[in-house]
Amino acid sequence: MQLNCVCYYICTMKSVKHTSKLDNIGMTASVLCAIHCAVVPVLLTSLPLLGLGFLANPWVEWSMIIFALIIGTYTIGSSYFRTHRKLLPILLLVMGFLIIISGHLFITTWQEAIIVPIGGLTIATAHFFNYKYTGMCKEEGHSMFHLKHTHPSEG
Repeated sequence: MQLNCVCYYICTMKSVKHTSKLDNIGMTASVLCAIHCAVVPVLLTSLPLLGLGFLANPWVEWSMIIFALIIGTYTIGSSYFRTHRKLLPILLLVMGFLIIISGHLFITTWQEAIIVPIGGLTIATAHFFNYKYTGMCKEEGHSMFHLKHTHPSEG
């Protein structure tokens, strides 16, 4: 019985550590995306002079969005199902992507440089809450896979 407890604990700890690293990557990517979306319109004319004209390319922007979507969906989704079962990170993730996508598709004025970074920061906030919730569950020993049981020494 004690061996099963150790196996469950090790399996869930590997999952938590893996998810925490991906949350860090997701937060970093989302903040960089927000900075990119805020700065590129301002520096649009000087980017080619600096050799950074590729940053204004729509393929770069959509690649960053897709990368953030994959990392966010995997990390927050797996944490939700494996660890914390809290909806806030999922709701923030969805709201952030809706803001970014609507900003890119429907707003073509200077307001896009304000709205899209708000979406990126919302996604970073989703990763932050996911990271905190996963860490809380790790510290408290909560997990869907950690079954309640007693050890022979506990009586």
